[in-house]
Amino acid sequence: MEKLAVIADIHSNVTALDAVLDHIRACGIRRVICLGDLVGKGPQPSEAVDRIMETCEVTVQGNWDHGIVRPQEKGTAQWQKDRLSPEQLEFLDDLPFSYDIYLSGRKVRLVHASSDSVYHRVTRKAGKKEKLGFFENTAATGPFLETDATPDIVGYGDLHVPFMQTLKTKRKGGLLLFNTGSVGAPYDGLPQACYAVLEGEVGGRKDAPFSLQWVRVPYDARRAVAIAETVGLPELERFRYEQLSGREQ
Repeated sequence: MEKLAVIADIHSNVTALDAVLDHIRACGIRRVICLGDLVGKGPQPSEAVDRIMETCEVTVQGNWDHGIVRPQEKGTAQWQKDRLSPEQLEFLDDLPFSYDIYLSGRKVRLVHASSDSVYHRVTRKAGKKEKLGFFENTAATGPFLETDATPDIVGYGDLHVPFMQTLKTKRKGGLLLFNTGSVGAPYDGLPQACYAVLEGEVGGRKDAPFSLQWVRVPYDARRAVAIAETVGLPELERFRYEQLSGREQ
């Protein structure tokens, strides 16, 4: 049995990211996968990108990662972009859309927002039909590991709210959809970083035990706000509210 840490939605919050990475290392987890949105919202976009580049074996692209390299109309996004090097912008632009892996005989796909687009948000309250779209091979995902198969388990970020749902279908074992929650900007009312852990036989194509869990990691949100104040983060009051409340403004 091996553990994979799955993190998402860092949003330039290195205070939260460092707390999560410290906890992952303390748990003896060596493999980390990131589901995008490294930048945006927070005060340390460059440092966040560097941490992810150093730490994660796979990073998929989020909407912020895709959008930040394009011309900006909003000053808040331009502020983020101005703090990224050409090499960091190239890294964000080149990130893959999705990542497929076998785990204990289950076919797992990891994306940022949906199987169609980094900008297509699928909420917890979305209907079953829309959620079943996660389990299709699309032009964006391509085939599952170059086979005709489709995933049994899909994990995603984007919402900043962790949840898990089983979807009943005619397929053996049903389908499992989960959201990792957010490292740097939790929106479920608990101002603590959140990440998921997948455990099982990584790469194994035969049925075997597997598990999925969430971990909440306290971090110094006031320190994150103090850093934002020091660097002159745009929309500082919004960042302060979200960090201290764990809710989206």
